[in-house]
Amino acid sequence: MARLAPTDEARFFASVEYASKFLMGDSDLHQALARLTRALDDAGIPYAIIGALALGEYGYRRTTDDVDVLLTADGLRAFKQTYLGRGYVEKFAGSKGMRDTAAGVTVDVVLAGDYPGDGKPKSVRFPDPAVEAVRGDAVALLPLERLIELKLASGISAPHRLRDLADVLELIRLLGLPRDLTDGLDPYVHQKYDELWQAAQTGGDE
Repeated sequence: MARLAPTDEARFFASVEYASKFLMGDSDLHQALARLTRALDDAGIPYAIIGALALGEYGYRRTTDDVDVLLTADGLRAFKQTYLGRGYVEKFAGSKGMRDTAAGVTVDVVLAGDYPGDGKPKSVRFPDPAVEAVRGDAVALLPLERLIELKLASGISAPHRLRDLADVLELIRLLGLPRDLTDGLDPYVHQKYDELWQAAQTGGDE
């Protein structure tokens, strides 16, 4: 039997430990998320957490290593003016993305008005979080339909974003989403949602 290299074995157990902490809500990423949302709320900056962390709110938990947040251009400017050098640094000079210096966690910023996926004009755009976000006691998120719409538009237009389509497929399966959810989605994504909905009906227990 072939031997697993010690470095590879150590990497395996490190990934298991990370996944365990993540799923228990006890990872550096969760601490960075809490700091970020407090900072945004303290500064009165509208936002919405998107990406993999937002999926957990809707019943699909998967690990990730960064925080994705939707801001307006004005919100990003205000955040940088207030917090750069106070717990956050830019990934590089002038970048949208930042890094939480306490945990070393990346904060990826998406701007309202930008186009998902390939970045080219389409009928689906990232919305203004001041208008679209839904609030909880400690966090603001996008409604499920908007999150699905953005992920579909991203996966349709950008071949390297197929993870977004897989996320929608899992949401359909886990939540038993209806076929007529398309009634609340932009027509640009109707066909792809229907394809994924049909695919979700064919999978059995594994």
